[in-house]
Amino acid sequence: MSIHHLVRSNILRLTPYASARSEYKGRADIFLDANENPFDTGYNRYPDPLQWKVKEKIAELKGVSREKIFLGNGSDEVIDLLIRIFCEPKEDHIIILPPTYGMYRVSADIADVAVREVPLGARFQPDVDAVLNAADAHSRLLFLCSPNNPTGNSFPMETIGRLADAFPGITVVDEAYIDFSAQPGSLSLLDQHPRLVVMQTFSKAWGLAGIRLGMAFASEEIIGLFNKVKPPYNVNQLTQEAVLKALGNPGQQRQWVHSLLGQRTLLAQYLGGLDFVERIYPSDANFLLVKVREPRRVYDFLAGRGIIVRDRSRVALCEGCLRITVGTPEENEQLFRALVEF
Repeated sequence: MSIHHLVRSNILRLTPYASARSEYKGRADIFLDANENPFDTGYNRYPDPLQWKVKEKIAELKGVSREKIFLGNGSDEVIDLLIRIFCEPKEDHIIILPPTYGMYRVSADIADVAVREVPLGARFQPDVDAVLNAADAHSRLLFLCSPNNPTGNSFPMETIGRLADAFPGITVVDEAYIDFSAQPGSLSLLDQHPRLVVMQTFSKAWGLAGIRLGMAFASEEIIGLFNKVKPPYNVNQLTQEAVLKALGNPGQQRQWVHSLLGQRTLLAQYLGGLDFVERIYPSDANFLLVKVREPRRVYDFLAGRGIIVRDRSRVALCEGCLRITVGTPEENEQLFRALVEF
């Protein structure tokens, strides 16, 4: 199933920039083609524009061919490129399911692309019929955050599959927190749904938020569009080296996830014993959404003791809530002592 009818016409016509490293793909000893400084600093050469070594390692880990992987400067670059590729400003729109990650709207606003909202329903789950009823011929992107930020819950695979099958545009599943979920994720749906994009990241479970590396998994056709539009060297050499080092030690990631899941359970138990805590929502992420009395007072009290949580109390459907990231055992103990003091 071709997706050309969904792509902006100027993108289809676009001749991408041909960098020196993309024009010559063989091996050589002397490179005089890219106007680089020839003196070796370790970083005087441009990085691989398509990050093949990194993609090969990710492909082994995720069970997806490297040709179906795009790497971006964080997931935010993936979001931005999706909107620029598929959405004609002032004509097309995206659909989001609030409360959800705020960059979907920000990226659309920057591109002058309209946003349609279909709020989550009971238990913070998508209303499939409402989403499909809101869609029309100009609905280009549907963003599903699962596990969802800021609510922490996952969407059932059946729901994601139904939306990916019936939504007329591109369905994007943002799985930034998937490593903390008991649900396996949506990568297994890629072969069945050619209009599906799955985003993941190295910022959470891998402990690499500072290197800014996001992943997108999709059909080769969609990945080709990403590579056509992206800046030539969007992932720098330092980032590629850092992630290769991390991928060489996946046991460390598994250890961190195991620890955080245990701490998440303990933190929920601790919070449940405080009389001003009204509700702790189930979480498949590395954070808890917690409804409290007087959330701003709690936030300010913690901030005064050098502990920063996220005040989500003014977000629709999250009224009265704070979002608390699971920290180290020591950090969680300090948080709990401060809350007992409050």
